[in-house]
Amino acid sequence: MRNSRSKPSSSKTNVLVVTADGVFEEQVRATFATAAQIELAVLNGSLSVNEAKITGEDLTVIVVDFDPALEPELAALTRMMGRLNGWPPVVAITPSFDKEIARQLLQMRVADFLVKPVQPVELVRTCARVVQTPGPAATADQTEAQIFTYMGAGGGAGVTTLAIQTALLLLNTGNSKSRPATCLVDLNLQSGTCADYLDLEPRLELKEIEHRPERLDRQLLEVMTAYHGSGLAVIAAPNRPAEMRSFDPDVVTRLLDLVSSHFNYVVIDMPRTWFSWTDSVLLGSNRLFIVSEMTVPGLKHAKQLVAAISERLGETTRPQVIINRFEQRMFGSGLRKSDVEQAIGKDFVAAIPNNYALVREAIDRGVPLDEVKAGNKITTELKRLIAPLPDKAGAAAGAAPQKKAVLSWARS
Repeated sequence: MRNSRSKPSSSKTNVLVVTADGVFEEQVRATFATAAQIELAVLNGSLSVNEAKITGEDLTVIVVDFDPALEPELAALTRMMGRLNGWPPVVAITPSFDKEIARQLLQMRVADFLVKPVQPVELVRTCARVVQTPGPAATADQTEAQIFTYMGAGGGAGVTTLAIQTALLLLNTGNSKSRPATCLVDLNLQSGTCADYLDLEPRLELKEIEHRPERLDRQLLEVMTAYHGSGLAVIAAPNRPAEMRSFDPDVVTRLLDLVSSHFNYVVIDMPRTWFSWTDSVLLGSNRLFIVSEMTVPGLKHAKQLVAAISERLGETTRPQVIINRFEQRMFGSGLRKSDVEQAIGKDFVAAIPNNYALVREAIDRGVPLDEVKAGNKITTELKRLIAPLPDKAGAAAGAAPQKKAVLSWARS
């Protein structure tokens, strides 16, 4: 039998597109024409007509533009996926989004799906990502994820920016062929901004699972996960700031249990409000950071929050304090780093430099800080903060201890 994960020996990326849409075909040809490392082939017509011509040999990615509402097309895709046996990865392009169809696509092990109209750059990034993303077999025996949690000591401290940049740094700790699966989870379920910062559509529909948390499985989680062009998985709910509601802790614990069992690294952006599930999230974190601005009230709130968490959850969950937007002035009044060290003591772990213009541009463009300015001081300080990363045995020098059964939120 042919190896289900055998890749083409060519150094080029061989992409096959199947489409009956002339406009989409023109867009695809124009998009890939500028990429010298991509070899494009197009089969014109429906999938059911072209099914027999697709063998998968010498291909890196197959893009199928089809209408799943047409039974012959869905049946043809089902047969093709069974015949390909996992390689090459298949990206489905559909005219509209339907949750049940999305579940069927994931059950077939379609690598990803996009909904028309598809932005050319999104298609290219998706093709690149699905080649790098490990399949189910590759992640089935992985160890539990490392959890990095960020919580603000006050409003506007820049928690979301630091959480996003941490997630992107963790994603890129591997090499170009094998990067650790990394997920950013926005637990600001009513007014989160992680998806907005990355220019993504938030897909976590809590109404689908809040009355039946057990309905959330791996397939539904994939439907509710958005992917950044870098390959970063993002779980975020649509913004509903006018709703005054609380969420069943079973929903959050079930969500985090699934996420942590399928990713190497998980970064959590926490709300400032304390919910019934907050204790569980903090207890399950390997690294817990309190983010504060360099102001007297900010330092005061940070110190109070560290004390409250330590008293409530014990010293093993004691957080570390990050001072964001730090500026060191040689002359003049104002707080100095020595003042921070004196006020926070041993819990002070990092001072992130202030570069508001850089952060604002990255947010407005929906891109990482390094894409705006490579080697910037904010990214450099974050790299220092998260390194050395805990290894599988949790024995890295200076690293937070590995917590046993740390991810059993939904199993307890």
